[in-house]
Amino acid sequence: MKKCATLLALFVLTISLAAANSIFIPMDGKQANHLKAYGIAYWILKSEREVDWLLNYRGGSFMCQYHPAIQNELVVRGVSFEIISDAQANQLITEIASPALNYDIMKLEKYPRIAVYSPKSKQPWDDAVTLVLTYAEIPYDVIFDDEVMNGALPKYDWIHLHHEDFTGQYGKFYAQFNNYPWYIEQQKEAEDLARKHGFHKVSQLKLAVVKKIKEFITGGGFLFAMCSATDTYDIALAADGVDICERMYDGDPADPQAQSKLNYENALAFTDFKLVRDPYQYEFSDIDNQPAERGLRQDNDYFALFEFSAKWDPIPTMLTQNHTQVIQGFFGQTTGFKRDLIKPDVVVMAENKEIKEAKYIHGIMGKGFWTFYGGHDPEDYQHQVGEEPTDLNQHPNSPGYRLILNNILFPAAKKKKQKT
Repeated sequence: MKKCATLLALFVLTISLAAANSIFIPMDGKQANHLKAYGIAYWILKSEREVDWLLNYRGGSFMCQYHPAIQNELVVRGVSFEIISDAQANQLITEIASPALNYDIMKLEKYPRIAVYSPKSKQPWDDAVTLVLTYAEIPYDVIFDDEVMNGALPKYDWIHLHHEDFTGQYGKFYAQFNNYPWYIEQQKEAEDLARKHGFHKVSQLKLAVVKKIKEFITGGGFLFAMCSATDTYDIALAADGVDICERMYDGDPADPQAQSKLNYENALAFTDFKLVRDPYQYEFSDIDNQPAERGLRQDNDYFALFEFSAKWDPIPTMLTQNHTQVIQGFFGQTTGFKRDLIKPDVVVMAENKEIKEAKYIHGIMGKGFWTFYGGHDPEDYQHQVGEEPTDLNQHPNSPGYRLILNNILFPAAKKKKQKT
């Protein structure tokens, strides 16, 4: 009798799963692990199956065709999900299609090939993107100047830049860290790399790298940059052919007329900015808001996401999917961007309106796209050099880290023409 009951239960379960043809992965407050849910979406794509990204619907939820392997992976990774019938899925699709509601479905078709631009040696800070990619179980390759200069970028769909100084000033850490072994080693490695590729100065090599990345974007690539890799990238482009590095960085003095020689048209995001010429000051330009200018503390430092039209503006909508519209702020060498120094064609996706600071911006270049995100680590308000890395097991629902992962899935989307 007991054996018959077990067989009957298994039969009923099999019939119910056969009738339940979709898996729904909620991304609102009912999701136990938002970050690993992105890893599941990536894993499904890598298994050559499609994923529907339900824009603005319950925090940007996911849906896919039912498969036992997907269900098993969701259970193993601790991601919340529901098995729904064809009728329920069709009802959901009909609701999303309503012109009266700000929802849409973005079909994700192919997993993006990901590269993280990072030196091979250990650095005394941690990269939020590599932390979250590892936690979400999304694979990536580490590349640096050799790979970029040797033409490796076309192998990838998406490249990330983080705590990098593309101006050749070693992060302007000289005043505080020039006697530290890691600083000395970093400078030696950078100078050796520059000579290897035929350049007399590190700034010249970094400019060549910046230009190759710009070509990558123009040709259809996706760039995501955080912290100092945002403003120093644009500063390097604007300073093409101009020496902005003082003697301790490149062996000779900077051009005293450097400011007047900047060409802002070369830059992606920023214009009319002023360089910080003091080589001992831990800042590159006035693009970044300094703590004294911001006037905020950890308990009142927040930024708000804009809500975009899912049906009319799918690109910024994808990039801002979240389960909350207001997110705790966080510092970086570049914390946020002054609104009045952002080019008019750039889309601001998140800001602190009171202090006129943009936190999260996006733009188009040629056939490709770029996104800049201010700050260093969304779950470490003021990360110091040498601190322990953030343990994302303690932050599985981090809205700040979700913005990073939105960018990971963005290249997987079936292309739709933006209507505004």
